[in-house]
Amino acid sequence: MGAKLYIGNLPFSADENSVREIFTRAGSVQSVKIVTDPLNGRSRGFAFVEMDTDADADSAIEKLNGVELLGRALRVDRARAREPRSGGRPRPEGGQRY
Repeated sequence: MGAKLYIGNLPFSADENSVREIFTRAGSVQSVKIVTDPLNGRSRGFAFVEMDTDADADSAIEKLNGVELLGRALRVDRARAREPRSGGRPRPEGGQRY
């Protein structure tokens, strides 16, 4: 399994092909996922890139963190595990819904 990277400060105009192209300079890319707003489909300004190996991921962090893409300096870090989210607002005493 590959190593997943978080890419922050991504230009809103960047697409998966442009992100893949820049990250292949550092190693072999398995996948690119630009996170979009579910309501309007526009980029939220960050993405996840999965590299083939840990060495490729380390190379990408070293070579691409701070590199400018379409006028914005990329932030490249290892992705952290997603923390569990609560199911929403706490229910009132007794667990009844209103």
